[in-house]
Amino acid sequence: MPCKRAASEGMSNAGRDPVEILAGGPRPRVAVVHEWLDTWAGSDRAVAQILAIWPQADLFVLVDFLPEADRAPFAGRRITTSFLQRLPFARRHFRKYVPLMARAVESFDLSGYDMVISSSHAFAKGVRTRPGQYHLCYCYTPMRYAWAMEGEYLQDFGLARGPVAWLARRQLAKLRDWDRAAAGRVDDMAGISRFIADRIRVAYGLEAKVIYPPVDVGAFTPGGAREGFYVVVSRLVPYKRVDAIVEAFRGMPGRELVVIGDGPQRAAIEATRPPNVRLLGHAPHEVVLDHLRRARAFLFAGEEDFGIAPVEAMACGTPVIALGRGGLLETVVEGETGLFFQEPAPAAIAGAVERFESLEGTIGPQRCRAQAERFSEARFRKEFHAFAEAGLRDFREARER
Repeated sequence: MPCKRAASEGMSNAGRDPVEILAGGPRPRVAVVHEWLDTWAGSDRAVAQILAIWPQADLFVLVDFLPEADRAPFAGRRITTSFLQRLPFARRHFRKYVPLMARAVESFDLSGYDMVISSSHAFAKGVRTRPGQYHLCYCYTPMRYAWAMEGEYLQDFGLARGPVAWLARRQLAKLRDWDRAAAGRVDDMAGISRFIADRIRVAYGLEAKVIYPPVDVGAFTPGGAREGFYVVVSRLVPYKRVDAIVEAFRGMPGRELVVIGDGPQRAAIEATRPPNVRLLGHAPHEVVLDHLRRARAFLFAGEEDFGIAPVEAMACGTPVIALGRGGLLETVVEGETGLFFQEPAPAAIAGAVERFESLEGTIGPQRCRAQAERFSEARFRKEFHAFAEAGLRDFREARER
């Protein structure tokens, strides 16, 4: 079934930034509901841009433990947290309170708002609204551990077998029921890619508008001379498959790889890396930018819902060699801004590197930069505001009929 309103065509003010549009007109009372503030990640960038569209909006989050260094986008903002904020050990272990998160998000009192915007990869969409309130959900993915990645999560937590496996699967089935019901209360839904829109259709039976998330292409620009090394910028976690990229370079001793990022796999990769692979660990923006500008190409082996890092690389004029799955099929243009390999395996990655070098002259930095600019923050604000504005208008008109 479609969402309660189909995507509207021919939006007014299409050429202007919504921050400018809203400066002089009447403003709806807006509540933005976000899962949590913990680390500065892709969903936090999106919610910061949503708040830039509606400067008067109040923010509701399950917990707020964002470091002071990352708080600038939320300065002066009224932020309301749930009862989870006050539970024991919440600062370090709030994710272990998953069984309480549905109740926590439903406990928010949003009765004083005209429009509710949920920024959701799990529970935020489950907020309770009253008749007359318009609810728009920006969905990063249907809840991964309840839908597409149930097996992987059970395996990671040691729950795939044994006496507790049945109980864990039963709890996930209940969570899916709640998640589907929560999605059914939303008036409109937008997904971050066609890949995610397909997941939304399968999980919820809803047709979602695609609005690609914002990428700060202004902070990632071309500059400097190219060198011969390849680069990875990623969290070092299993599903990113950085270990497979490192193994591919073990078989290519004449080529150099630089890995920027940290995570639970770092020690294992460090212990077994070949001499032509360097691990820099976590690095500040200036170091990441410098390496992206100088690298021969950017490598990426994970299946992503969208994939911000590859777009940042292209913003620097750097080609992308990536796994041909997920959201990257919508951002990287084969043969123009990069190349794809079909399996996250060392042999496939090495073959793609060799193929890239044979075609390298056909992939120019200008084309990479132009492609990245399609995903800018300004573009996101315009598209998101237009969708929300039309949705609120249609919602109100439907109630008046």
